[in-house]
Amino acid sequence: MKIIVPMAGMGKRMRPHTLTVPKPLIPIAGKPIVQRLVEDIAKVVGQQVTEVAFIVGRFGEEVEKSLVKIAESVGAKGTIHYQDEPLGTAHAILCAQSALTGPVVVAFADTLFKADFTLDTSADGTIWVQRVEDPRPFGVVKLNEQSQITELIEKPQEFVSDLAIIGIYYFRDGEYLKRELQYLLDNDIMDKGEYQLTNALENMKNQGAVFIPGRVTEWLDCGNKDATVYTNQRYLEYLQEAGEDTVAKSAKLTNTVLIPPVYIGENVVLEHSIIGPHVSVGDGSTVRHSVVVNSIVQKSAAVQNANITNSMIGSFATLTGTPADLSVGDYNALKL
Repeated sequence: MKIIVPMAGMGKRMRPHTLTVPKPLIPIAGKPIVQRLVEDIAKVVGQQVTEVAFIVGRFGEEVEKSLVKIAESVGAKGTIHYQDEPLGTAHAILCAQSALTGPVVVAFADTLFKADFTLDTSADGTIWVQRVEDPRPFGVVKLNEQSQITELIEKPQEFVSDLAIIGIYYFRDGEYLKRELQYLLDNDIMDKGEYQLTNALENMKNQGAVFIPGRVTEWLDCGNKDATVYTNQRYLEYLQEAGEDTVAKSAKLTNTVLIPPVYIGENVVLEHSIIGPHVSVGDGSTVRHSVVVNSIVQKSAAVQNANITNSMIGSFATLTGTPADLSVGDYNALKL
């Protein structure tokens, strides 16, 4: 089994946090979004993952090394592939065409999920979906009586289905998918100026391929600051339910109260503060004389004399003051 992760987008809705790192490397409960994604997929595919292919922009050598280590953490080889132009989802996946062999999972790196099923590898493909109240902003699927997918509809303005596509797909035959993606490019078949995966899926379905839905119990978005903070909250709750230890032994606490669930990284210093609930503090950060609730403090940040909630504080940022709702980017210094 191979996992293909398109993540070349610029993450504009997450600025300023994505000015220095790509969005999928922003931490959720102490681990990058993309690492959480890869680990969660590895749990449900029911077989060994041999390769994780990351499709990136020109993010630099340090980022690429981090991605290779993420693949290695699930016992797989990590490979790096480049998408230099934003030409759509089909084009992005085809940038990793050397990995399109055998069974593959394609997972776009701005979504996380919770699931308690094992992947059915007997079908031609699985499109993972989640029931939503308002399906108009999403691509959705329609099912027949055999629970097979009969239609894929992009952003329907009239109700046709409430099963939204979450951006994770399984294909039993990666080479078949590769041929259909290449067909779109060779024949310049575009939708809204881009080569779309959904067009390839429709072609495969019309040729007799059977796709079934994979239903997740929770779908978590990381598209903007508020959504990412909420995803961090839910993951901390998952870890607490699983009984995982989320406070590093190297953390130094002085006159500080932790209100679970929290994640406290390596070599964190917390003094005269209240931390939690739903707070992640990254490696090497310091928090002094502050109250931090429902927030993400990334690595090597410094927070002092602050009262913050629903906030993201970037790596190496310095915050002094009493803000209530912030999105402070990497390396910024803010005094209030």
